[in-house]
Amino acid sequence: MTDFPSAASIRSAHGLVGRTREIQDIIACLAAGRHVLVEGPVGVGKTVLVQAVVRSLGRPFSRIDGDGRYTEAKLVGSFDPPTVLAKGYIPTAFTPGPLVRTLRDGGILFINELNRMPEGVQNVLLPSMDEQRLEVTNLGTIHASRGFAIIATQNPREFVATGDLAEALLDRFEHVRLDYQDEDEECEIVRIRTMHHPSPEITRACVRMVRATRNDPRIRRGASVRAAIAMADLAVQLDGDVHRAANLSLPTRIELMEDRDLPDILSNLKKKVSGSGPLSPRWT
Repeated sequence: MTDFPSAASIRSAHGLVGRTREIQDIIACLAAGRHVLVEGPVGVGKTVLVQAVVRSLGRPFSRIDGDGRYTEAKLVGSFDPPTVLAKGYIPTAFTPGPLVRTLRDGGILFINELNRMPEGVQNVLLPSMDEQRLEVTNLGTIHASRGFAIIATQNPREFVATGDLAEALLDRFEHVRLDYQDEDEECEIVRIRTMHHPSPEITRACVRMVRATRNDPRIRRGASVRAAIAMADLAVQLDGDVHRAANLSLPTRIELMEDRDLPDILSNLKKKVSGSGPLSPRWT
């Protein structure tokens, strides 16, 4: 992989915390000429990680975001109707979409939340992944230039508004899994990403509160480090009151089991976290 940047250089250039193994895995897949599917819960940094890797490669790239309304024409491109009426299906009447552009340029197509795409749009990707070419009606065959690759992300299937990718599409991807990082790394992420410079004690209390939501049987889906960043910024504005900050930042970022009382859960988590180490933020 001598033509590819190192994980350390990518981390340094883009301010990433940890993720050395995952960066190396993505680079290895690209060096082998493979397409990559990065999977993990909301908020673990899939998009940040992929964009850091792609930008470090110096290749052309296009990003599209998964949306149930996204169409095949947006992905591939389309002909301009007035030009077609006047001159027919000439190449200059065609406006290429992101798939055609990256095929021609030998670039990387980054698809964020691929499993939110309609099945028909997903199927358009198969020939370009499998055969390195794409047939476009009235235009002809688009052959992939050297370096073309697709990197996609997806949330696990239990998340709302996601679906299962077809087996045929999954078979064309290599799989890189992103899980939540350890406590120290999440504290470092909060330190870097917050706007208002919380104390180390507030930072760790917020991270521990968020991490506790991931293991509570009353919570179906816990919060990510994104919630800890918001909580820490809020706690600074609230004179260090982490519990009050949690009441503001967690309700939109966790999913409860049915018939559960959020204030009671947060109070319970506060007691667990406030007694878990030598921390001194306010828990009023």
